[in-house]
Amino acid sequence: MSEPIFAVVGHPNKGKSSIVATLAHDDSVAIGRIPGTTIHRRSYPMKVDGEILYTLVDTPGFQRARRVLDWMRNHETTADKHPGVVRAFLQAHRNGEQFIDECELLAPLMDDGAGILYVVDGSVPYGAEYEAEMEILRWSGQPRMALINPIGTADHVDDWQAALGQYFSVVRVFNAVTADFHKRVELLRAFGQLQDSWRLPLQKAVDILQTDRFQRRLQAAHSIANTLGEMLALQLEKTLAPDADSELEKPSLEKKYRGQLELLEQRSRQGIEAIYAHKKIDRIEDGLEFFAEHDLFSEESWRLFGLSRLQLMGLGMVSGAAVGGIIDAAVGGASLLLGALVGGGIGAATTLLAADRLVEIKLLNMPLGNKQLVAGPTRNINFPHIVFGRARLHHTLIARRTHAERGSLKLDEALHSLQRPLQDQERKDLERVFGRLRSSTANVTDRETLAGIISAIFARDDRGEG
Repeated sequence: MSEPIFAVVGHPNKGKSSIVATLAHDDSVAIGRIPGTTIHRRSYPMKVDGEILYTLVDTPGFQRARRVLDWMRNHETTADKHPGVVRAFLQAHRNGEQFIDECELLAPLMDDGAGILYVVDGSVPYGAEYEAEMEILRWSGQPRMALINPIGTADHVDDWQAALGQYFSVVRVFNAVTADFHKRVELLRAFGQLQDSWRLPLQKAVDILQTDRFQRRLQAAHSIANTLGEMLALQLEKTLAPDADSELEKPSLEKKYRGQLELLEQRSRQGIEAIYAHKKIDRIEDGLEFFAEHDLFSEESWRLFGLSRLQLMGLGMVSGAAVGGIIDAAVGGASLLLGALVGGGIGAATTLLAADRLVEIKLLNMPLGNKQLVAGPTRNINFPHIVFGRARLHHTLIARRTHAERGSLKLDEALHSLQRPLQDQERKDLERVFGRLRSSTANVTDRETLAGIISAIFARDDRGEG
């Protein structure tokens, strides 16, 4: 059973190539604001693990639809012969210069049996000039669907739906730039309504894409968990001469430490983008400007992504009370649980004092009179929460980003609309694993556990749950 083929056709500059890029998950599709960016038809197979699920054909726009329809009507016999007239038109003009665009557009329909996805811009008024195009497509006899792609801000969707319904069996509103994964899946299911032979292969395509989505989400969670593990374990050393002033050397070592953390975060972002097959995101735009203004160590990052002072006190009291409880047990309860209370208070105070300190730099004495400065690993409770918050926001934007979107990553604008609060249990689960990763006994299992927690959070984000 061969995979379905869909030719994306319509007027110039109405978003045909954007539709192809989004549905093929391919950011190599050329998208331009100037009419005529697409001058030859080109096929884009949608593949998962080497298997072609369906193929989209990007085509030039209609240029002389009225003249083509006039030619066809001059050769008309009866309605059942319309597809033959379209083939006769192709035979007469495919090697000529007069109707190059129309021949490129019609060839996949008549030669390859492609289904029709007719794309219009719902932000511009409907006009009778489109009717020649739609009539030609009806004459082809191929299964056809109309997609209303709202490019601008004006709304003429209702008028388009009324007109398109007379020519197409299925009409959908589909914004190629903003459509999330679930809307893309719904559209594929609608494709299956066009022809019985497509229903099963497209349902198979949906099942494969949903499984692939899960795998990408899990892969992203493992990537972020590994990065967090590396950042929490990071330690840098610098050997000093016996007469060196260690206080003068500390700032440069701390700067290098921060630089290594930022590099790990940068590499993680690149990895997430690759997982979701985004290869051409321009990095010299709002995304990097955001990180430049709100870097890992700024007060704004603590506010946006870190734990509140109340949450930090709670975590500190829990860990401090655990130590105090050991004291109570040692004296047989004679302390009347004062150990737990005092321990909790000390833990909370210590946690707050350390909340704004990223790393301590220690001075160690070495053989032969040398000294060594050691930076890290960080024991800052807030730090992994900030790193994860930033990674979660970036993942949300990338996972939802269509391959037709060629603008910048506007993280600052997305903060309040996309970054939902963590649930209390999620925050506790994260801190429990972060605590183990901060310890000297951290292992691969801890990272696996963290990846599972992150994957569950990402699944909730993907469903749009608050």
